[in-house]
Amino acid sequence: MNPYYKSAIYVIAAVARTLKASATAGKRLFMLALTKKTGYALVAMGHLSQLDKGRLASAREIASRFDVSASLLMNVLKQLASVGYIESVRGSHGGYRIAIDPEEVSLGDLVGVLEGPVRLAECVTEVAGNEGECTCQVMASCPVNDPVHRVQRKLKDFLSSVTLGEIVKPSSMPIENKG
Repeated sequence: MNPYYKSAIYVIAAVARTLKASATAGKRLFMLALTKKTGYALVAMGHLSQLDKGRLASAREIASRFDVSASLLMNVLKQLASVGYIESVRGSHGGYRIAIDPEEVSLGDLVGVLEGPVRLAECVTEVAGNEGECTCQVMASCPVNDPVHRVQRKLKDFLSSVTLGEIVKPSSMPIENKG
């Protein structure tokens, strides 16, 4: 397995373990998890950030190299291009290249682009400048209102503190040999 992909998997697993949280609303349970879209974005951003300046990589090339779904990767690349994280070049020799400094974008920004706002519980939303506003009908009497909002702020701060640059750098950790 490619070290960039393995690195991204380790990071995603670590972030997922760190971020997994749940809150109950009635009998319904909510879990916080990152999807394949975020994983694919980290893999693609890692690959594109390691290319020589001016070199392009096609979606099919990236999908083949890292053994990921080409159709999902293409959708992720379109989303990344639409916000200016990568640049799409059309044509027979087209492809993608990184358009930003990975140190300038946080994991929270990336997750927000691909998955929408990260919410610890269904009642916590971000509404036009009122970050972390509670939309729950029983907010005034809710016994977990304050703790949930504190954890939500910490979660958001954590995701904002981790840069893509930290994640997409080639791993210096040894790769396990399972052979």
